Amino acid sequence: MTLQEVIAKIKPLDQNAMDVAQKRWDSIAKPLHSLGKLETLLIQIAGITGNSEVDLSKRGLIAMCADNGVVEEGVTQTGQEVTAIVAENFLRYDTSVGVMCKQNHAEIFPVDMGMVTDTKVRIDHKIAYGTQNMTKGPAMTREQAVKGLEAGIDMVRELKEKGYKILATGEMGIGNTTTSSAVASVLLKQPVETMTGRGAGLTSEGLVRKINAIKEAIKLNQPDPSDAVDVLAKVGGFDIAGMAGVFLGGAVYQVPVVMDGFISCVSALIAMEICPVAGDYIIASHVSKEPAAHLILEHMNKEAILHADMCLGEGTGAVALFPILDLAAAVYHSMSTFDDIHVEQYEEQK
Repeated sequence: MTLQEVIAKIKPLDQNAMDVAQKRWDSIAKPLHSLGKLETLLIQIAGITGNSEVDLSKRGLIAMCADNGVVEEGVTQTGQEVTAIVAENFLRYDTSVGVMCKQNHAEIFPVDMGMVTDTKVRIDHKIAYGTQNMTKGPAMTREQAVKGLEAGIDMVRELKEKGYKILATGEMGIGNTTTSSAVASVLLKQPVETMTGRGAGLTSEGLVRKINAIKEAIKLNQPDPSDAVDVLAKVGGFDIAGMAGVFLGGAVYQVPVVMDGFISCVSALIAMEICPVAGDYIIASHVSKEPAAHLILEHMNKEAILHADMCLGEGTGAVALFPILDLAAAVYHSMSTFDDIHVEQYEEQK
């Protein structure tokens, strides 16, 4: 499906399925709404899938991997070779999120969206060998940005056809907190300093270089805040494009997609700017330690339930939500109802 076809086909959540899920929660033998956000998460998933029989049995993590030309400006602690190393380690589940996926019975699907080297990671969605240096011109063309979005959409189609019930978003790309901060600064119309953190551990001197590079890129390229695709093309990255596409794909194919931290949130923000209804299909997981994370979540009207000062990326925060969802689903499916124990059901207080 093309981007325009996807936008036209995204519809609101299934209210009937959500109502049925709410009634199920209310019938369970416990005080009303006493599992709080665990209840609302499952109700949201029912609305996304159109099915109150919430099924989380087969889950996957889509990890978008790409390199960013802006690393030439000294905005990172490590070189681009690390992107390829970690991307291949995804295949062996030998990364932080890999270990977490094994523990949570989730599979990882790394995708080469634009790494500077070819690896064993699939390359069928590869757009180019890294973006251009955004301090010297646009990071990519508009056509490449759309291609990245459509690649993410297609990944959701592929995994839904293979029976996956819920997906998490992850990424690997040296320099991608720089591009994410640039995109967030433009879309939220916030000062670059407010939206920029140390990423994977920059020194104070490195942070200044990072902020200056973002300012330079925005001044040179003049991205249009009212056109998210333009912002993505001028100061974004291929990994961000791919993840934004995953969120749009989740909405059109009715698959719940869990948002990770800062970079994933920026991708979700792009998806919501392209198609506001898509926001209802996005599940927040955690509040990243990156300074802009809470501002983006607030702008998106999303509330993440995990506050753990995580800033690792890869999809770690998103996968950390899976066991919590499992606990919620266990109560939802297995707990006795008031009818089962012959006790009068709680009623809403007027």
